[in-house]
Amino acid sequence: MCENDVKGNIGGARIGILDKPSAEFVAGILATWFSGGVVVPLALSYPEVELLHVMNNSDVSAILSTKDHSELMKNIANKTSSRFFHIPPVPNKSSEKSNNGHSKNGESDADRIFLENIERSSEDPALILYTSGTTGKPKGVVHTHRSILAQIQALTKAWEYTSAGRFLHCLPLHHVHGLFNGLFAPLYVGSTVEFLPKFSVSGIWKRWRESYPTEGYEADDAIIVFTGVPTMYTRLIQGYHAMDPELRATSASSARNLRLMMCGSSALPQPVMQEWESITGHRLLERYGMTEFVMALSNPLKDEEHESEESGVGELCVKSPSLFTKYYKLPEVTKESFTDDGFFKTGDVVTTDKDGYFIILGRKNVDIIKNGGYNLSTLEIESVIVEHPNVSECCVLGVPDKDYREIVCAIIVPAAKSEEKAKPATLPLRGS
Repeated sequence: MCENDVKGNIGGARIGILDKPSAEFVAGILATWFSGGVVVPLALSYPEVELLHVMNNSDVSAILSTKDHSELMKNIANKTSSRFFHIPPVPNKSSEKSNNGHSKNGESDADRIFLENIERSSEDPALILYTSGTTGKPKGVVHTHRSILAQIQALTKAWEYTSAGRFLHCLPLHHVHGLFNGLFAPLYVGSTVEFLPKFSVSGIWKRWRESYPTEGYEADDAIIVFTGVPTMYTRLIQGYHAMDPELRATSASSARNLRLMMCGSSALPQPVMQEWESITGHRLLERYGMTEFVMALSNPLKDEEHESEESGVGELCVKSPSLFTKYYKLPEVTKESFTDDGFFKTGDVVTTDKDGYFIILGRKNVDIIKNGGYNLSTLEIESVIVEHPNVSECCVLGVPDKDYREIVCAIIVPAAKSEEKAKPATLPLRGS
């Protein structure tokens, strides 16, 4: 850090880190943990009022960032009790190869530090992530080194991450998707993580073509795993159709060579899933998680046969070693969020089908309509309505009714004749 050297154990001090997805961001995390601090990831997309809320609520005492964002963060620091420090540039070793032709990044000192530090720190707080705040002010979710380790070990086993993998990462690092699925888990097993700091349709397709330029040939630094959100895949499909026929053929062929493609953060529309599979041969692997426990359900990596009796409808509750310990400075909210026997109440309503898959029906207090003794999923109703060729988008909600408690109301946006359809989908997932 440029202003003052910070040495020794900082005793659980909360350290805010703000930067684009980069090696510097990772260096800030490792340095904080190695010094006994707690990481509070900050988002470039946060408006100032939200940055101030997160920093003040979590009692951030120092901010780490790069020179690119120094003016912004110095201004923010001056409005709080925190101090600002630069993260020094981290040399880019992506072009350095070992004798066998593989990148050295998969076996870097940073990865070993990550592994050693996370395994030995046990129940110490390590990370405070803030919820999206869709049902109130964002809450600080406290994870320990133990809960982080439990989660990344589960992810690496379920999705068969190895040190031979190379991940293309273009997700924000203040949410669990980008942090755990795309960064912590790969680093834990020694994979290489290649950052694309800003999502780029042409950049992603180009990187895949560089990885597999001709049939049967794989570059030494070939991308093997990619994970994104539904909107990214929609944009990638649009970019694919804008290519000339020859480039489309090369791009599709290259994408087919990746080992794994995943999608998360929201439900993937079925038409997007089907078109992506027709283009690339990949059936996107979906999974379900929350800030409070990271990932709990996942579709299988390989096809599995499983039979189960269909169940009723109820709230999904989770007990896992990866569970957070508390909402920061909210003891009553924390207590109310757990059952007496230690299960976290997700607020999501689910059912299961005969194949043992969980069907996410929606949020308990938002997406479920209580109608004459029945629980109706607004997501399921929406998915049926938008199949009609004259419907572009719709919003389904419950309207109070004296006889049925609630009745279904739909706000519908007509479709233009040339508009392509992409219906919302409920999310079937296998329990992990």
